[in-house]
Amino acid sequence: MTACDQIPALEPSVAVIVASLGRPDLVHQFQDLMARQTSSPDMLLFSVVSAADLPSGLEESTRLRVVRGSKGLCAQRNRALDWLNARFDIVVFYDDDFVPSKFSIEHIRAFFAEHPHVAGATGTVLADGINGAGISYDEALQIVRGHEERGFAPNCIVRELRGLYGCNMAYRTAAIGEHRFDERLRLYAWQEDIDFAASVGRNGRIVQTFAFAGVHRGVKLGRTPGMKLGYSQIVNPSYLVRKGTMSHRFAARLMLRNLAANHLKAFRPEPWVDRAGRVKGNWIGLFDLIRGRLTPERIETL
Repeated sequence: MTACDQIPALEPSVAVIVASLGRPDLVHQFQDLMARQTSSPDMLLFSVVSAADLPSGLEESTRLRVVRGSKGLCAQRNRALDWLNARFDIVVFYDDDFVPSKFSIEHIRAFFAEHPHVAGATGTVLADGINGAGISYDEALQIVRGHEERGFAPNCIVRELRGLYGCNMAYRTAAIGEHRFDERLRLYAWQEDIDFAASVGRNGRIVQTFAFAGVHRGVKLGRTPGMKLGYSQIVNPSYLVRKGTMSHRFAARLMLRNLAANHLKAFRPEPWVDRAGRVKGNWIGLFDLIRGRLTPERIETL
């Protein structure tokens, strides 16, 4: 029997956090997806701003809670972490438009039990609609079911990572400790997942695994407007370099790639992308960078 085939003797407890804003239909769908899990999470926690973010009829229980407060991905996730107060062994962060395999929670438990030195892991994204028009709910379910039928979910570490993909990441609570998401990264909080993983990664390995999987639909409703995102594409990596959670090389490559994509595609933009807004935001960010003004929170006033 290999290390990938061993069955852990003890199953860690799991809490799932979903931060959402203005997308009650997705919250309802995600509640259904968690109900279909072969091993239910010990806690499903929705972090929202107001009742308008929730579907009608959602009822809290001992395994489903809602916390409310100020908007912003980092603030909403931090509020959820504070509410959980380290009562569960594993914390899973899902985007509200992520469609996980029905085996995900079961396999997350097995993975962390088998790999005690792992602080955080991201699963396999079977398809990602973030760089396209998006993936419908029905299509995402079809992709996930096809993956489940293949039965490919080895309980192994694939590779070490510098950061996890925020739509689908799980952390050992003991490794999180007092670390929190940086609330200077406002609204959509671009690159918050890299920053958080770099902080928590001081307490263990940050890895990718095939053990759990799903589809990121990339739903466009409720996402950060083009100019704000364009600004974050320049300022956020620069800010994280100064903070020490992102390397100069990685940040430079990230900024140049987005600058090039936004400018080249601005002449024939995709219907679902505000390229002109991103270009404008890029240049505002560059001028702030030249002036030494690394203020990621400025996107709230643009």
